[in-house]
Amino acid sequence: MSDSPDNDNMQYPRTLMIHRHSLITRLTHWLNAICLSFLLLSGLQIFNAHPELYWGHYGADGDPSVLTIGSSGQGDDISGFVRIAGVKVPTTGVLGVSTFEGEPTPRAFPGWATIPSFQDLATGRRWHFFFAWLFLVNGILYLGFGVLTGHFRRDLAPARRDLSPHHLWREILDHLRLRFPQGEEAKHYNTLQKLTYLAVIVILLPTMLLTGLTMSPGFDAILPPLVDIFGGRQSARTIHFTTATLLVLFVLVHVAMVVLSGTWNNMRSMITGRYAIRKKGPHA
Repeated sequence: MSDSPDNDNMQYPRTLMIHRHSLITRLTHWLNAICLSFLLLSGLQIFNAHPELYWGHYGADGDPSVLTIGSSGQGDDISGFVRIAGVKVPTTGVLGVSTFEGEPTPRAFPGWATIPSFQDLATGRRWHFFFAWLFLVNGILYLGFGVLTGHFRRDLAPARRDLSPHHLWREILDHLRLRFPQGEEAKHYNTLQKLTYLAVIVILLPTMLLTGLTMSPGFDAILPPLVDIFGGRQSARTIHFTTATLLVLFVLVHVAMVVLSGTWNNMRSMITGRYAIRKKGPHA
């Protein structure tokens, strides 16, 4: 009589391939990645032309700023700094002063972080506006597809149980411990993903778009209330910079989660739409 277990009743992990992302979702995702990259680099070029942020109807010479990325001194004694709400932090070599063509150069963001690498406001604005409109058209396509196909309702709208404090706290702890969904749970976005994506789509991106339009005198002539809604053109510029910073942080966390939860599996799902999940099933 054998003491070995009954193999017919044993459960072994097996791989199941599912279709996770539609073609439209994949195309708009990668086009968004391209647009956001060029918007960031050209936006930093524009910021370098006047590396200070204000609040309200301020911004003339001598007005106090809420953020300044600048430099002091000259020659070999030049140094860069960032000043936020009166607190000054030295940042030589990265912000305020960086090396350009072998020489220390006073500029808010270094040449490797801007398009073009040299200071050229007009060219930076042209890059920025082109990709801003492309980003808007791509966003409208994604939103229209999401509404018509029920993608938002089916995949992004959180259920009531998702919003319970116990469930949210458990997901937060799982993420901190790098425990990612497996099996059936991996087929769907978790609650933190749903809430984060909705915040980006519903709050962050529309705010960035509207504040960008508010900074345009031509668009202000079409919709004058925009300036008052954001408390002035300089306030709109500060909010625009802040939302862009939050978007960069979102992308960094997003990329980190892609890597930690399975780089190839996640990349394959966003390229081909196929995603592999591990399930338990009988031994073949």
